[in-house]
Amino acid sequence: MYILGINAYHGGASACLINDGQLVAAAEEERFRRIKYWAGFPSAAIRFCLAEAGISAHDLDHVGISRDPSAKLLNKALFALARRPSLNLIRDRLQNAAKVRDPKMALCEALGLDPSGLKAQFHNVEHHRAHLASAFFVSPYKEAAVLSVDGMGDFSSTMWGVGHDNRLEVFDSISFPHSLGIFYTAVSQWLGFTKYGDEGKVMGLAPYGRPTALDAMRKIIRLQRDGTFELDLDFFIHHAEGAAMTWDDGEPVLGMLFSQRLVDLLGPSRQPRGELTKRHEDVAASLQVMLEEVELTLVRMLQQKTGQQALCMAGGVALNSAFNGKILPQTAFKDIYIQAAAGDAGTALGAAYYIYHQVLGRPRTFVLDHAYTGPQYSDEVAAAALTAKGLSYTCLDDDAVCRRAAELVAAGQVVGWFQGRMEWGPRALGNRSIIADPRRSDMKDILNARIKQREPFRPFAPSVLLEATGDYFDQSYPDPFMVKVYGVRPERQAEIPAVTHIDGTGRLQTVDRATAPRYHQMISAFAELTGTPVILNTSFNENEPVVCQPSEAIDCFTRTRMDALVIGNLLVEKVV
Repeated sequence: MYILGINAYHGGASACLINDGQLVAAAEEERFRRIKYWAGFPSAAIRFCLAEAGISAHDLDHVGISRDPSAKLLNKALFALARRPSLNLIRDRLQNAAKVRDPKMALCEALGLDPSGLKAQFHNVEHHRAHLASAFFVSPYKEAAVLSVDGMGDFSSTMWGVGHDNRLEVFDSISFPHSLGIFYTAVSQWLGFTKYGDEGKVMGLAPYGRPTALDAMRKIIRLQRDGTFELDLDFFIHHAEGAAMTWDDGEPVLGMLFSQRLVDLLGPSRQPRGELTKRHEDVAASLQVMLEEVELTLVRMLQQKTGQQALCMAGGVALNSAFNGKILPQTAFKDIYIQAAAGDAGTALGAAYYIYHQVLGRPRTFVLDHAYTGPQYSDEVAAAALTAKGLSYTCLDDDAVCRRAAELVAAGQVVGWFQGRMEWGPRALGNRSIIADPRRSDMKDILNARIKQREPFRPFAPSVLLEATGDYFDQSYPDPFMVKVYGVRPERQAEIPAVTHIDGTGRLQTVDRATAPRYHQMISAFAELTGTPVILNTSFNENEPVVCQPSEAIDCFTRTRMDALVIGNLLVEKVV
């Protein structure tokens, strides 16, 4: 039984295909179109998924899209009567709903199909139920508390409940216009970070400041006695005017969310790329602390309501890795699962598994324990792409290619590392990565000058052998998806300065031999050479989506000052 899940007309368009409950393929559309956070219909990702299974759309049994315009109709009507939003907002919402109301027609138009030839049954899956399904149904737990927190989808920003075997039970939700994600995005915009996805930059900026503006934050968002929250809507305009997405230099920009009253409270907003002052750092720190306070209250409320020991989380706010790393130490939960594409892209995965389990009642047989679900390419394809660019290469065996890459990194070189299937989700996890020596205190500056050109306050991430995690970090709980921040042990911070943030933390990826054998082997070779089982890992890109195919990796390699490139078993070294 083939089920296609789709996230469309929302940030991070994506597709996922499962067969009899097993994941066949999953990928974001941006990787194929080369446009960050592409938000249309994911036709290229769908074609990839179908090709990976060797089927056509006519072989699909079910198709689910992770939006349901019919959800919360009463809430929508009451909001419209009470708030009387602008005609622009109403028109925008109606147009968006029309796009997702008929997924069959959208699929046929995208793939050039005759609707009469499709046997598949089509489903609209409510946005946050798709999030919850993406978190629980592919987790290793038979039962768990479930929580979805993001900006907004299908008139909800937050939803929680419990998962038992192949069923989800939703307890409650928080409706538009109250949203923890919108709160974080609005203050990020005030800080001058206006592009879609910039919230992660603000999370990286926060440790440079002190939370001196917490009193102001508590005016903007208020905790409720039942463990939920409310926005003071006087500080926002999204509920009245909406927040249409536009494009700036190929990148999406969300319309401004905050009102003049926020400016009156916090002061003049920073212009994008303007000077960052101590005040900005302190507001960022206050914003992060407030988000953690609100979300920690939600998580504790959920644990008390359910009595569960495991928590499954999804939604864009579930990518706030600084908070995620505090859940196990600061709550009664003993286990946590956040899959790699916890943001909106992951709802394609959730839509597929929601249909398989919640709608069809099929038993669970699959656990998503790695993120390598995208396209892969043979050495022959890579060799042809290198030859077309006039690049000479060396072909090495499996052991030799890992050893040589480790030697180059240990010698201070920056290496493009392209292996196997592309990762699912926003993080490069050792298959589409740029790797470097974490022991060099100047490596962060080297990477920014040569390739990444990022803000200097943004940290780079450590990949650590799973078995060595507790030796280098203050928690040893596995995190193969790089969605948690742990403290670097004080005695290890001087050893790995390039991946230790200013507050002594690192957003780590634990590397398991069973799920990432080649990456594990390469880091092990680096450990044999240096005594350090940790490597610096950043995404293989330069102001673009992460590279997908060899030609894109080669282009990035040749236009930047990367020292070497490893694609599969092929090695290219630049002649100095």
